Amino acid sequence: MNNVQWTEYVPQEMINFLLVTLFSLLIGLSLHKLNLNKESERILFGTDRTFTFIGIFGYLLYILEPENYTLYIFGGLLLGILLSIHYYVKQSQYHLFGVTTIVIALITFALPPIVVTQPSWFYVMVVVLVLLFIEMKHNFAELAQRMKNDEMVTLAKFLAISGIILPILPDENLLPDINLTPYTVWLATVVVSGISYLSYLLKRYVFRESGTLVSGILGGLYSSTATISVLARKGKQATGAEAEECVSAMLMAVSMMFLRFLVLIGIFSMETLYIIWPYMLIMSAVAFLVGIRIHTKNRQLLAAAVKFEDDTDSSNPLEFKVALIFAVLFVVFTLVTHYTLVYAGNSGLHVLSVISGLSDITPFILNLLESTSSIAVGVVAACSMQAIISNICVNMCYALFFSGGNKVMKPLILRSFGIIITANVAMLAVHYLL
Repeated sequence: MNNVQWTEYVPQEMINFLLVTLFSLLIGLSLHKLNLNKESERILFGTDRTFTFIGIFGYLLYILEPENYTLYIFGGLLLGILLSIHYYVKQSQYHLFGVTTIVIALITFALPPIVVTQPSWFYVMVVVLVLLFIEMKHNFAELAQRMKNDEMVTLAKFLAISGIILPILPDENLLPDINLTPYTVWLATVVVSGISYLSYLLKRYVFRESGTLVSGILGGLYSSTATISVLARKGKQATGAEAEECVSAMLMAVSMMFLRFLVLIGIFSMETLYIIWPYMLIMSAVAFLVGIRIHTKNRQLLAAAVKFEDDTDSSNPLEFKVALIFAVLFVVFTLVTHYTLVYAGNSGLHVLSVISGLSDITPFILNLLESTSSIAVGVVAACSMQAIISNICVNMCYALFFSGGNKVMKPLILRSFGIIITANVAMLAVHYLL
């Protein structure tokens, strides 16, 4: 008796009726809230009560003739006629052509059969989405104003490289004895482009007015080298807290670089992730803490910290030439890695990992992750860490060069990057010892 649910004492028809009424009322209230001025109310097809009655009307017609649903179909046609007349009057007298309210009224009328026949998660999801899209009308308008002319083209490029090109590529080795297929090359390109595109969207639409620190964090998801170079140029003429904030943002970019590679490693090689994740998290934390230490050093002066200008987030991360360059680099590193192992063994691979840090290390590391069947996982982890350390050294040189010898930034760059590089070398030594 104790296991009897309360729903056994309440008729299912009553529960369905109350749910339809509640959902219809919520939709009506949301529309009413969005159109509070008198002019908007005059041209609306009703608000809270009207939409509640539409839901109740639909539910009554649906249950009165449950076999052929003739009454429900007739009621839908009648509602459609009324909505058509309303739309004709609205566009002829007020020259307004929007049909959002009409579509929402039809969705409200469709709620009764959805509530009766579909699982609870589905009809709740429908109502939640309708409410969200009603409330976010102005957000969508602002988003459309901020969008560039070619933003949809950028999205189309990502869909093309991930949904069209990738599935049709063959997964067969191009060369004998070398693990290199068109599919794996383009898969690496798609994954890296996807992370870059996500960073681009966050910078442009979520944190558009963010300060230098946040821009450094998001830039690290895309390219720490490019972000550090931009920050160094921005801070070239900066003094005091502005210069310190630029250096702090550089370290945040380095910190996010470790997390970006951690995600890539997890996608392409769980065996390597199992070994390398503690070192990567520690190295990311060290860079983050050093950056935060600089950021919080002088809170009063930091109010004057510089912000990125619009041109820093205007670059398109999905240019086909960028994707092709990455694919070519991936192929080159695959061949170089293979023949390095053949003629120089693991010692040659360690040297190659350091040299790779002079350029974009992402193709090299992804190639290592794709080669775990022929290279020991411990060697892959060590070479990945060495490539990252080498790249951080190069980034430090970029920071010093592009900052133009700024008297505030130069000692700060040397000291902070020196701490990070030392910590990374220590983590690498621990890896070798273990």
